[in-house]
Amino acid sequence: MTENKPLDKDALDQILWRHISSLPYFRGFLRAVEDRFLQEIPISGPWLDLGSGDGHFASVAFDRQPEIGLDPWVAPTLEARTRKAYRMLVLGEGARIPVEDASFNTVTSISVLEHIPEIDPVIAEVARVLRPGGQFVFCVPNHRFPELLWGRQALNTLGLKGLGAAYGRFFNRIARHAHTDSPAIWQERLTAAGLELERTWDYFPPQALHVLEWGHPLGIPALASKKLFGRWVLAPTRWNLAIPWALTRKTMDDPRSEQGVCSYFIARRPA
Repeated sequence: MTENKPLDKDALDQILWRHISSLPYFRGFLRAVEDRFLQEIPISGPWLDLGSGDGHFASVAFDRQPEIGLDPWVAPTLEARTRKAYRMLVLGEGARIPVEDASFNTVTSISVLEHIPEIDPVIAEVARVLRPGGQFVFCVPNHRFPELLWGRQALNTLGLKGLGAAYGRFFNRIARHAHTDSPAIWQERLTAAGLELERTWDYFPPQALHVLEWGHPLGIPALASKKLFGRWVLAPTRWNLAIPWALTRKTMDDPRSEQGVCSYFIARRPA
């Protein structure tokens, strides 16, 4: 990802397929949209990926290895090692990145920051390890995510707004979201850390969120497959995934939305 890549139909098909053929479709759907945008962003090294997890996203989305993948969890990091998606994996906290100042031209963090309760020290560390002019590319669910869930809207329509709000909190809890904040709040955090917001956009419209939402209970067989066979998708074939494909493919063409429940950011350390 060293230069902008125009994405035609075949490229979008490939991006979606590489995610939903190896993950539960609701998770793969969102990862594919995030991957789609990342392909359009020039990435220059040295490169730190903050929140490397099990390495799946890096193994299918990155066209070259980041210099470092950082994650605080042992089991996912051990799984990431098997995928060989990073030059080096480091077990560590985002608030204490074990590198010198100004070590990286790029830091990426794809759907990670929303899971970190104490987020301000992490953003401050990102600012510290970026070189002058370096970019911080990240994406997170925003304030609309719990508000526009189908279950919450249905309960609200029935006049059960208290239950609707509880449903939103429940969904955030099972998604392990510590933050679902507006872009304005993220901009304040970036500014406080000395980073300048260069560009942001909202994506993943409410209809896509509902497809993701419905996929959670439908993902139970995928969980069983993972535990029994070590694979989320036991039969990654077109016929087996025809329905998930039909539900998700159209969103890939134009996932930006003024009502999008997620936000992408490109921030930069001043030169």
